Parts: sequence; C-alpha cells; structure tokens
Amino acid sequence: MGDRILLVEDDPQLGAQIAEHLRGAGFEPTWWREGRRLTPEGMPEVSLVVLDLMLPGTYGLDMLKALRTFSEVPVLILSARNDTLDKVRALKLGADDYMTKPFWPEELIERVRARLRRPSLQKADAVVELGPLRVDLQAHEVSLHGQPVELTRVEFALLAALARRPREAVTRQWLVEHVLDPEREGTERTLDVHVSRLRRKLGPQHGVETVWGVGYRLVPGDGT
Repeated sequence: MGDRILLVEDDPQLGAQIAEHLRGAGFEPTWWREGRRLTPEGMPEVSLVVLDLMLPGTYGLDMLKALRTFSEVPVLILSARNDTLDKVRALKLGADDYMTKPFWPEELIERVRARLRRPSLQKADAVVELGPLRVDLQAHEVSLHGQPVELTRVEFALLAALARRPREAVTRQWLVEHVLDPEREGTERTLDVHVSRLRRKLGPQHGVETVWGVGYRLVPGDGT
C-alpha cells in the first residue's frame, strides 16, 4: 500500500466512499467516525489528514489546533461549511487545503496527491535545542539541563510555537489565535499569564524573551 491517510468523517456513506476512493488510488486510509482529542501518543503515523469540521465528540478545528501543537502533518479540510470566515480560520490554524462539500472524488484524490508531492512545511526540526533547553516537538517533552520540565497543555503549546521559530519574534496576536482557545481564554492578558508561568517553570534563564510592542521569542539561555 501507499501513504497512510487519516480520514475523520462522521457521515457513514460519505466516509465509506472516500475511504474506497483512497484505497483505489493506492492509499491506505484509517477512518475515524468521530472527532477525538488529539495527543502525540494517540495520533497514528500518517502522511496526511482529511478532516471534516462538524463532528460528534471533538470539533474539527479543535482537533486541528491540538494537532498543530505537536505535528506538521498536512491537513486537508473537507466540510459542508462554505463560509469564508471558516476557511480563513482553518488556514490560520494550520490547515493546508480546504474543500467544500459536495465535491468530485477525483478532485479530492488529486488534491491529496498534490499535497503529498510538496515538501513538508516544517518550521523546525523535531527536536529544538537552545542552550540548556531541549524541546521535543514530537514526543511532547521538555528538559532543562537534562532534567524533565512538566508543563501544562497550553504551556507546552506556547513553548512549541516559539520553538518552531527560534530567535524569531512571534506576535502576541498570533499566539493568542494559535495557542489559546479563542472562545474561552483568547486574550493577550491571558497569554501573558501563561508566559509568566512558563518562565517560572523554566527558571530565570528561561530563554523566553519579550519583544516590546511585538510579542515573544525563544532565545538561548546562558547555560547557568
């Protein structure tokens, strides 16, 4: 079989059709019939994700947001929602493509093939090391001077977002939109609270530096 594809689609008839077309094109689909909370441990090894938005369990955009905290696997959104705001939000959260239902199966297969032909848009290696700080983006682990650092989900997502662009300033607005839940905690004030807690856990030589008027960046500590 060819590349493994994760299909997340709750419609039984449509999901079966898509899985059949994927198999016919030489791919190996894994079909989830409901949304799930994604973690590094629970995410299967796949080359691409085809993701519906309106799902029972976990909403599709919430799955995408969680996925982007630990993986850069390509994601193709497949949804009946044709609103421009939905498309923009999905792309801002890290989707690589967006198709609306109904669609031609042949077009879906060609978009999957086109996405797989492109190089992965990794912004950082799987492991980022800056001074004594080590961030394993795939294993979801952080260590300082070789000692593990326990972080909350949001704290790790924040650190991972900065680690994917080391030494580059990331705006507070981008971090709010991509790290925090906009419906529950999506404010710059809340972001600053999480940054403060992250700094306390990493110690005084944390490497999370404030860029005044812009946001934050991850820089090497002095190793002490």
